[in-house]
Amino acid sequence: MSQNIKDVMDIRDVKIKDLTANPAPLGLMGFGMTTVLLNIHNAGFYPMDAMILSMGFFYGGLAQVIAGIEEWKKGNTFGATAFTSYGLFWLTLVGIVLLPKLGDNFSGLAHSSTSFAAYLFMWGLFTLYMFVGTLKASRALQVVFLTLTILFFLLAAGNYLGSAAILRVAGFEGILTGLSAIYTAMGQVLNESYGKKMIPL
Repeated sequence: MSQNIKDVMDIRDVKIKDLTANPAPLGLMGFGMTTVLLNIHNAGFYPMDAMILSMGFFYGGLAQVIAGIEEWKKGNTFGATAFTSYGLFWLTLVGIVLLPKLGDNFSGLAHSSTSFAAYLFMWGLFTLYMFVGTLKASRALQVVFLTLTILFFLLAAGNYLGSAAILRVAGFEGILTGLSAIYTAMGQVLNESYGKKMIPL
């Protein structure tokens, strides 16, 4: 009996090494590239079109949800919450744009500027709390979440006030936000690939 107990204790002391890849760059790239493309639209350079919606659905949406599930498997609560949430943000945004266009039965679902501002404000509040969570992380990640917080609040204000000027400013700030995420993703990929600090984070 005592030998069996010892065997059980030995099994409990086994440590499993995680050899799976880091999912964060996928999530950051999905977020970053889609954010840049959407905010080029917000800055007034081209209209909302199928390119933005497709990126929002597949890369900003599905890729981030996948990255979030992978972070959950790694035991990373912050990464799982962030990537899954922002992936679903992109999917809901695509839904907000597309649902009113699906026919007469959905035509009454078009959002008002006030409801859309409330939607963006809540995402800004969520991102502000997540930014606090980055204060123990890398500076690069702090920049991503700080600029994203500012972006959501600018978009909320622009929609609530009906201000094209604020929305245009938000567009340029959003391009910066997306580029900071792309920078962070590429830093993680290249630093791991070369086994040394190629890009400071």
